[in-house]
Amino acid sequence: MSIETDLKKDGITIIRPLDALSTTLIAKFVSEKYMSFFPFSKMKYNDLFAKVSRLKMYIADMPEGMSEANYFYKSESIYFKDGLSMDEMKELTIHEFMHHYQEKKDKNNILYRFGLCDFTNLKIHGLALNEAAVQLLSSKMLHKEEEIVKYYGIEFKTVTPNYYPLICNLVEQMAYITGYDVLIDSTLHANDKFKNYFIQLCGKRVYNEIENNFDKLLQYEEKIILINSFLNSNELTEKQIAKVSTKIKKYKSAITDTFIKTQNLILTSYFDNDLVNLCSVQDIEDYRTKLYSYKDYIGVTENYSYFNNYYINKMTKLDEIYEGITNTAIVVYQRSLFEIIVSKFSKLFGRGLETENVYRY
Repeated sequence: MSIETDLKKDGITIIRPLDALSTTLIAKFVSEKYMSFFPFSKMKYNDLFAKVSRLKMYIADMPEGMSEANYFYKSESIYFKDGLSMDEMKELTIHEFMHHYQEKKDKNNILYRFGLCDFTNLKIHGLALNEAAVQLLSSKMLHKEEEIVKYYGIEFKTVTPNYYPLICNLVEQMAYITGYDVLIDSTLHANDKFKNYFIQLCGKRVYNEIENNFDKLLQYEEKIILINSFLNSNELTEKQIAKVSTKIKKYKSAITDTFIKTQNLILTSYFDNDLVNLCSVQDIEDYRTKLYSYKDYIGVTENYSYFNNYYINKMTKLDEIYEGITNTAIVVYQRSLFEIIVSKFSKLFGRGLETENVYRY
Protein backbone atom coordinates (compact mmCIF):
# COMPACT_ATOMS: atom_id res chain seq x y z
CA MET A 1 0.00 0.00 0.00
CA SER A 2 1.44 3.41 -0.98
CA ILE A 3 1.97 6.25 1.47
CA GLU A 4 -0.56 8.39 -0.43
CA THR A 5 -3.16 5.65 0.03
CA ASP A 6 -2.42 5.44 3.74
CA LEU A 7 -2.80 9.19 4.07
CA LYS A 8 -6.09 9.23 2.17
CA LYS A 9 -7.43 6.55 4.53
CA ASP A 10 -6.90 9.07 7.33
CA GLY A 11 -8.43 11.86 5.26
CA ILE A 12 -5.13 13.68 4.65
CA THR A 13 -4.55 15.25 1.23
CA ILE A 14 -1.20 16.93 0.49
CA ILE A 15 -1.46 20.47 -0.89
CA ARG A 16 2.24 21.34 -1.19
CA PRO A 17 5.64 20.76 0.43
CA LEU A 18 6.76 23.29 3.04
CA ASP A 19 9.39 25.64 1.63
CA ALA A 20 13.07 25.28 2.63
CA LEU A 21 13.23 28.51 4.63
CA SER A 22 10.23 27.55 6.78
CA THR A 23 11.72 24.10 7.41
CA THR A 24 15.00 25.70 8.50
CA LEU A 25 13.25 28.11 10.88
CA ILE A 26 11.29 25.24 12.40
CA ALA A 27 14.44 23.10 12.77
CA LYS A 28 16.25 25.95 14.55
CA PHE A 29 13.36 26.57 16.95
CA VAL A 30 12.89 22.87 17.78
CA SER A 31 16.61 22.21 18.30
CA GLU A 32 16.97 25.15 20.67
CA LYS A 33 13.95 24.10 22.73
CA TYR A 34 15.15 20.51 23.03
CA MET A 35 18.65 21.55 24.05
CA SER A 36 17.25 23.92 26.67
CA PHE A 37 14.85 21.36 28.16
CA PHE A 38 17.23 18.38 28.13
CA PRO A 39 20.56 20.04 29.07
CA PHE A 40 22.07 16.90 30.61
CA SER A 41 21.11 14.49 27.83
CA LYS A 42 23.40 13.23 25.09
CA MET A 43 21.71 15.47 22.53
CA LYS A 44 23.85 17.81 20.42
CA TYR A 45 22.46 20.88 18.71
CA ASN A 46 23.92 20.16 15.26
CA ASP A 47 22.64 16.57 15.32
CA LEU A 48 19.18 17.72 16.36
CA PHE A 49 19.09 20.47 13.74
CA ALA A 50 20.08 17.99 11.01
CA LYS A 51 17.52 15.43 12.22
CA VAL A 52 14.64 17.93 12.15
CA SER A 53 15.77 19.41 8.82
CA ARG A 54 15.78 16.00 7.15
CA LEU A 55 12.10 15.49 7.95
CA LYS A 56 9.80 16.13 5.00
CA MET A 57 7.10 18.67 5.85
CA TYR A 58 3.87 19.31 4.00
CA ILE A 59 0.82 21.57 4.09
CA ALA A 60 -2.29 19.40 3.82
CA ASP A 61 -6.06 19.29 4.00
CA MET A 62 -7.19 17.39 7.08
CA PRO A 63 -10.61 16.30 8.32
CA GLU A 64 -12.34 18.03 11.25
CA GLY A 65 -11.35 16.61 14.61
CA MET A 66 -7.89 15.52 13.52
CA SER A 67 -4.78 17.03 15.12
CA GLU A 68 -3.43 20.11 13.36
CA ALA A 69 -0.11 18.35 12.76
CA ASN A 70 0.63 14.66 12.24
CA TYR A 71 3.87 12.71 12.02
CA PHE A 72 3.78 9.69 9.71
CA TYR A 73 6.64 7.29 10.41
CA LYS A 74 6.48 5.43 7.06
CA SER A 75 7.43 8.57 5.15
CA GLU A 76 9.25 10.29 8.04
CA SER A 77 7.12 13.33 7.33
CA ILE A 78 5.07 15.90 9.22
CA TYR A 79 1.77 17.10 7.76
CA PHE A 80 0.46 20.51 8.87
CA LYS A 81 -3.14 21.59 8.55
CA ASP A 82 -3.56 24.31 5.94
CA GLY A 83 -3.83 27.82 7.38
CA LEU A 84 -1.46 27.48 10.35
CA SER A 85 0.95 30.30 11.16
CA MET A 86 4.72 29.79 11.40
CA ASP A 87 4.58 30.07 15.21
CA GLU A 88 1.87 27.41 15.36
CA MET A 89 3.86 25.05 13.13
CA LYS A 90 6.99 25.56 15.25
CA GLU A 91 5.18 24.63 18.45
CA LEU A 92 3.38 21.67 16.90
CA THR A 93 6.67 20.30 15.59
CA ILE A 94 7.96 20.01 19.17
CA HIS A 95 5.39 17.25 19.69
CA GLU A 96 5.63 15.62 16.26
CA PHE A 97 9.44 15.57 16.22
CA MET A 98 9.43 13.75 19.55
CA HIS A 99 7.51 10.94 17.84
CA HIS A 100 10.25 10.78 15.23
CA TYR A 101 12.98 10.86 17.87
CA GLN A 102 11.44 8.06 19.95
CA GLU A 103 10.68 5.57 17.19
CA LYS A 104 12.53 2.25 16.93
CA LYS A 105 12.53 0.25 13.68
CA ASP A 106 13.94 -3.15 12.78
CA LYS A 107 16.22 -3.88 9.81
CA ASN A 108 13.17 -4.12 7.55
CA ASN A 109 12.10 -0.61 8.57
CA ILE A 110 9.16 -2.00 10.55
CA LEU A 111 8.21 0.06 13.59
CA TYR A 112 8.32 -2.03 16.79
CA ARG A 113 8.59 0.64 19.50
CA PHE A 114 7.34 4.19 19.87
CA GLY A 115 8.46 5.62 23.22
CA LEU A 116 6.15 4.05 25.82
CA CYS A 117 4.18 2.29 23.08
CA ASP A 118 5.10 -1.32 22.22
CA PHE A 119 4.11 -2.92 18.89
CA THR A 120 5.87 -6.26 19.44
CA ASN A 121 2.78 -8.12 20.74
CA LEU A 122 -0.46 -8.97 18.99
CA LYS A 123 -2.10 -6.11 20.90
CA ILE A 124 -0.53 -2.64 20.83
CA HIS A 125 0.36 -1.52 24.35
CA GLY A 126 0.73 2.02 25.65
CA LEU A 127 -0.46 4.02 22.64
CA ALA A 128 -2.51 6.56 24.62
CA LEU A 129 0.00 6.58 27.49
CA ASN A 130 2.78 7.51 25.07
CA GLU A 131 0.68 10.23 23.44
CA ALA A 132 0.00 11.74 26.85
CA ALA A 133 3.69 11.65 27.83
CA VAL A 134 4.76 13.28 24.55
CA GLN A 135 2.17 16.04 24.86
CA LEU A 136 2.98 16.70 28.52
CA LEU A 137 6.73 16.97 27.88
CA SER A 138 6.14 19.10 24.76
CA SER A 139 4.00 21.57 26.72
CA LYS A 140 6.58 21.79 29.50
CA MET A 141 9.32 22.31 26.91
CA LEU A 142 7.32 25.28 25.60
CA HIS A 143 6.86 26.60 29.16
CA LYS A 144 3.07 26.59 28.86
CA GLU A 145 1.27 28.20 31.78
CA GLU A 146 -0.77 25.94 34.04
CA GLU A 147 -4.52 26.51 33.69
CA ILE A 148 -7.57 25.37 35.62
CA VAL A 149 -9.97 23.65 33.22
CA LYS A 150 -13.14 21.63 33.43
CA TYR A 151 -13.92 18.73 31.09
CA TYR A 152 -16.74 16.22 31.48
CA GLY A 153 -17.47 17.59 34.95
CA ILE A 154 -13.85 17.14 36.09
CA GLU A 155 -11.93 20.20 37.26
CA PHE A 156 -8.13 20.08 37.29
CA LYS A 157 -4.90 21.93 36.52
CA THR A 158 -3.04 21.32 33.28
CA VAL A 159 -0.40 22.76 30.95
CA THR A 160 -2.17 21.08 28.02
CA PRO A 161 -5.72 22.50 28.03
CA ASN A 162 -6.33 21.91 24.32
CA TYR A 163 -4.55 18.60 23.66
CA TYR A 164 -5.28 15.40 25.60
CA PRO A 165 -5.83 17.25 28.90
CA LEU A 166 -7.33 14.28 30.79
CA ILE A 167 -4.67 11.69 30.01
CA CYS A 168 -1.92 14.30 30.36
CA ASN A 169 -3.16 15.00 33.87
CA LEU A 170 -3.08 11.29 34.70
CA VAL A 171 0.41 10.72 33.31
CA GLU A 172 1.58 13.70 35.36
CA GLN A 173 0.16 11.98 38.44
CA MET A 174 2.20 8.91 37.51
CA ALA A 175 5.31 11.04 37.00
CA TYR A 176 4.80 12.63 40.41
CA ILE A 177 5.20 9.15 41.87
CA THR A 178 8.12 7.92 39.75
CA GLY A 179 9.88 11.23 39.14
CA TYR A 180 10.10 13.02 35.80
CA ASP A 181 13.57 11.76 34.89
CA VAL A 182 12.45 8.18 34.34
CA LEU A 183 9.38 9.28 32.35
CA ILE A 184 11.57 11.46 30.11
CA ASP A 185 14.09 8.65 29.62
CA SER A 186 11.49 6.09 28.52
CA THR A 187 9.51 8.54 26.39
CA LEU A 188 12.57 9.72 24.44
CA HIS A 189 14.58 6.51 24.29
CA ALA A 190 11.76 3.95 24.02
CA ASN A 191 12.69 1.75 26.97
CA ASP A 192 10.83 0.11 29.87
CA LYS A 193 12.44 2.03 32.74
CA PHE A 194 9.29 4.04 33.50
CA LYS A 195 7.05 0.99 33.19
CA ASN A 196 9.28 -1.22 35.35
CA TYR A 197 9.73 1.41 38.05
CA PHE A 198 6.00 2.13 38.21
CA ILE A 199 5.33 -1.62 38.45
CA GLN A 200 7.91 -1.86 41.25
CA LEU A 201 6.08 0.90 43.16
CA CYS A 202 2.46 0.01 42.38
CA GLY A 203 2.25 -3.49 40.87
CA LYS A 204 1.98 -4.98 37.41
CA ARG A 205 -1.79 -5.48 37.48
CA VAL A 206 -2.22 -1.80 38.38
CA TYR A 207 0.06 -0.65 35.55
CA ASN A 208 -1.80 -2.79 32.99
CA GLU A 209 -5.17 -1.49 34.16
CA ILE A 210 -4.00 2.12 33.99
CA GLU A 211 -2.55 1.57 30.51
CA ASN A 212 -5.88 0.12 29.33
CA ASN A 213 -7.84 2.98 30.90
CA PHE A 214 -5.73 5.52 29.01
CA ASP A 215 -6.71 3.80 25.75
CA LYS A 216 -10.37 3.76 26.80
CA LEU A 217 -10.35 7.50 27.51
CA LEU A 218 -9.01 8.26 24.04
CA GLN A 219 -11.49 5.88 22.41
CA TYR A 220 -14.47 7.43 24.21
CA GLU A 221 -13.41 10.93 23.15
CA GLU A 222 -12.92 9.79 19.55
CA LYS A 223 -16.44 8.34 19.54
CA ILE A 224 -17.86 11.66 20.75
CA ILE A 225 -15.96 13.52 18.00
CA LEU A 226 -17.30 11.13 15.35
CA ILE A 227 -20.87 11.44 16.64
CA ASN A 228 -20.68 15.24 16.70
CA SER A 229 -19.29 15.21 13.17
CA PHE A 230 -22.22 13.02 12.11
CA LEU A 231 -24.66 15.42 13.79
CA ASN A 232 -23.16 18.43 12.01
CA SER A 233 -23.16 16.84 8.57
CA ASN A 234 -26.62 15.24 8.55
CA GLU A 235 -30.17 16.46 8.92
CA LEU A 236 -31.79 14.31 11.58
CA THR A 237 -35.25 14.03 13.06
CA GLU A 238 -35.85 14.95 16.71
CA LYS A 239 -36.02 11.26 17.57
CA GLN A 240 -32.68 10.57 15.90
CA ILE A 241 -31.08 13.57 17.60
CA ALA A 242 -32.36 12.35 20.97
CA LYS A 243 -30.89 8.89 20.33
CA VAL A 244 -27.51 10.30 19.32
CA SER A 245 -27.51 12.68 22.31
CA THR A 246 -28.06 9.71 24.62
CA LYS A 247 -24.98 8.04 23.14
CA ILE A 248 -22.88 11.15 23.70
CA LYS A 249 -24.09 11.38 27.28
CA LYS A 250 -23.16 7.73 27.84
CA TYR A 251 -19.61 8.26 26.54
CA LYS A 252 -19.18 11.45 28.58
CA SER A 253 -20.23 9.59 31.71
CA ALA A 254 -17.81 6.76 30.86
CA ILE A 255 -14.97 9.29 30.49
CA THR A 256 -15.67 10.81 33.92
CA ASP A 257 -15.94 7.41 35.62
CA THR A 258 -12.80 6.05 33.95
CA PHE A 259 -10.75 9.12 34.82
CA ILE A 260 -11.75 9.09 38.51
CA LYS A 261 -11.26 5.32 38.74
CA THR A 262 -7.78 5.61 37.22
CA GLN A 263 -6.82 8.55 39.42
CA ASN A 264 -7.90 6.73 42.58
CA LEU A 265 -6.02 3.61 41.48
CA ILE A 266 -2.76 5.53 40.98
CA LEU A 267 -3.20 7.22 44.37
CA THR A 268 -4.06 4.17 46.46
CA SER A 269 -1.74 1.66 44.82
CA TYR A 270 1.32 3.80 45.49
CA PHE A 271 0.54 5.15 48.96
CA ASP A 272 -0.85 1.84 50.25
CA ASN A 273 2.31 0.03 49.15
CA ASP A 274 4.65 2.72 50.47
CA LEU A 275 3.36 2.41 54.05
CA VAL A 276 5.57 -0.65 54.67
CA ASN A 277 8.67 1.44 53.94
CA LEU A 278 8.17 3.82 56.88
CA CYS A 279 10.86 3.12 59.48
CA SER A 280 11.54 6.51 61.04
CA VAL A 281 9.82 9.74 62.06
CA GLN A 282 11.41 11.42 59.02
CA ASP A 283 9.96 8.70 56.76
CA ILE A 284 6.51 9.46 58.19
CA GLU A 285 6.88 13.19 57.58
CA ASP A 286 8.14 12.63 54.01
CA TYR A 287 5.19 10.31 53.31
CA ARG A 288 2.70 12.81 54.75
CA THR A 289 4.17 15.65 52.69
CA LYS A 290 4.11 13.63 49.47
CA LEU A 291 0.52 12.51 50.02
CA TYR A 292 -0.61 16.02 50.97
CA SER A 293 1.05 17.53 47.87
CA TYR A 294 -0.74 15.01 45.65
CA LYS A 295 -3.87 17.16 45.99
CA ASP A 296 -2.31 19.64 43.55
CA TYR A 297 -2.47 17.06 40.75
CA ILE A 298 -5.90 15.49 41.14
CA GLY A 299 -9.05 16.17 39.16
CA VAL A 300 -12.26 16.68 41.14
CA THR A 301 -15.94 16.37 40.34
CA GLU A 302 -18.78 18.10 42.16
CA ASN A 303 -19.14 15.37 44.79
CA TYR A 304 -15.57 14.06 44.85
CA SER A 305 -14.41 13.43 48.43
CA TYR A 306 -12.30 10.31 47.89
CA PHE A 307 -8.94 12.03 48.37
CA ASN A 308 -10.03 13.79 51.58
CA ASN A 309 -11.28 10.54 53.08
CA TYR A 310 -8.18 8.66 51.98
CA TYR A 311 -5.91 11.32 53.47
CA ILE A 312 -7.65 11.16 56.85
CA ASN A 313 -7.46 7.37 56.85
CA LYS A 314 -3.74 7.46 56.12
CA MET A 315 -3.13 10.04 58.87
CA THR A 316 -4.63 7.55 61.32
CA LYS A 317 -2.24 4.88 60.03
CA LEU A 318 0.70 7.25 60.34
CA ASP A 319 -0.28 7.98 63.91
CA GLU A 320 -0.16 4.26 64.69
CA ILE A 321 3.21 3.84 62.97
CA TYR A 322 4.56 6.89 64.80
CA GLU A 323 3.51 5.38 68.13
CA GLY A 324 5.22 2.14 67.26
CA ILE A 325 8.45 3.89 66.27
CA THR A 326 8.69 6.26 69.21
CA ASN A 327 7.20 3.76 71.70
CA THR A 328 5.75 6.73 73.55
CA ALA A 329 2.30 6.57 75.11
CA ILE A 330 -0.06 9.34 74.08
CA VAL A 331 -1.53 10.77 77.27
CA VAL A 332 -4.84 12.58 77.57
CA TYR A 333 -3.43 16.11 77.68
CA GLN A 334 -1.20 15.57 74.61
CA ARG A 335 -2.40 15.87 71.05
CA SER A 336 -1.51 12.92 68.85
CA LEU A 337 0.38 13.28 65.56
CA PHE A 338 -2.89 12.58 63.74
CA GLU A 339 -4.70 15.42 65.56
CA ILE A 340 -1.88 17.88 64.89
CA ILE A 341 -1.72 17.02 61.17
CA VAL A 342 -5.48 17.08 60.63
CA SER A 343 -5.74 20.38 62.53
CA LYS A 344 -3.16 21.96 60.21
CA PHE A 345 -4.86 20.37 57.23
CA SER A 346 -8.24 21.86 58.20
CA LYS A 347 -6.87 25.34 58.92
CA LEU A 348 -5.13 25.47 55.56
CA PHE A 349 -8.47 25.31 53.81
CA GLY A 350 -10.41 27.32 56.35
CA ARG A 351 -13.10 24.70 56.75
CA GLY A 352 -13.75 21.36 58.40
CA LEU A 353 -12.68 18.18 56.68
CA GLU A 354 -16.23 16.92 56.70
CA THR A 355 -17.01 19.43 53.97
CA GLU A 356 -16.96 17.91 50.50
CA ASN A 357 -14.77 19.27 47.72
CA VAL A 358 -12.02 20.65 49.97
CA TYR A 359 -9.68 20.36 47.03
CA ARG A 360 -11.70 22.07 44.38
CA TYR A 361 -9.56 24.79 42.84
